[in-house]
Amino acid sequence: MSSIQTIQVHTAPAYEVSIGGGLLHTCGQRLREVLAPCRVAVITDSTVAPLYLKTVTGSLEGAGFTVCSYIFPAGEGSKNFTTLSAILEFLAKQRLTRTDCVAALGGGVTGDMAGFAAACYLRGIRCVQLPTTLLSAVDSSVGGKTAIDLKAGKNLAGAFLQPAAVLCDTDCLRSLPPEVFADGAAEAIKTGVLDDESLFALFEDGTLTAAPEEVIARCVGYKAGVVERDEKEQGERRLLNLGHTVGHAIEKCSGYAIPHGHAVAAGLAVIARSAEALGWTEEPVAARIAACLAKNGLPTGTDFSAEALAEAALADKKRTGGDITLVIPKKIGVCELKKVPVAELLPIIRAGLEG
Repeated sequence: MSSIQTIQVHTAPAYEVSIGGGLLHTCGQRLREVLAPCRVAVITDSTVAPLYLKTVTGSLEGAGFTVCSYIFPAGEGSKNFTTLSAILEFLAKQRLTRTDCVAALGGGVTGDMAGFAAACYLRGIRCVQLPTTLLSAVDSSVGGKTAIDLKAGKNLAGAFLQPAAVLCDTDCLRSLPPEVFADGAAEAIKTGVLDDESLFALFEDGTLTAAPEEVIARCVGYKAGVVERDEKEQGERRLLNLGHTVGHAIEKCSGYAIPHGHAVAAGLAVIARSAEALGWTEEPVAARIAACLAKNGLPTGTDFSAEALAEAALADKKRTGGDITLVIPKKIGVCELKKVPVAELLPIIRAGLEG
């Protein structure tokens, strides 16, 4: 078993993120440190359940928790009101109370679905995050953002609910297909572009694959600091949307056939080329970002037209009235928020596709 790293997230309430191998096997014991014995509803999907549900259930029951579980079909296509309603009905049928807890076992979709359900049920019960993918480990399990997709766009209905604890078992990464691992690499690389040169360099030299615990801890540490300073995304936290305006548009245009991380990677490459072409950067960034993405098995562009992407982006959460806020990489480790008129979005995206 690897050593366990812990990171404190000082929100209200505060919680701890634990990172290391074997955490699912000891999750019951560890959660007893923050939860009294109660009912725990484990929410997971059809891919993760055969791999880890028995381990988690056994550990929780061994620590004195009463456990029930709900399994939904894996994939972004389940991230909707139909699945949310089914989970809420399950929680009600199981008669969970406000002293009970939901456990999200899986990737980003599961974390969003279970977290949103916990935020809604009885106007809010506790939730713990047990991420099993690199993407959910470095990003979605931390920070309390939960959401579902609407027909109009991605993550347009949701709630903030900080977890009671996050246990990131890095042994789960061994079961990930290369394309799913790469999905998480996109969010990690995004964090490197936001944070600093030394973190970004880890993705250029292969450390992400060789020592994922170090990379996850660095990414979580950075995000924790941002969330502590701007929990409800009123300012600095919007920087975490780097690559997401175009990325979410790519997801929508593909009917969510293109996974989140791959779409964000392409969106990051597009906005980097746009920023450089429009003179918004302090130093060249586009080629270096594209090379890093490609090295980690990620796309650096898209076949969708600028017109289609701009139209899809009009439903983005970052739009306010006639403006939309973009995250611009000035250089590696320095990004800024830039509000632009919606009418300028098409030529901006076009510049990124043509670069």
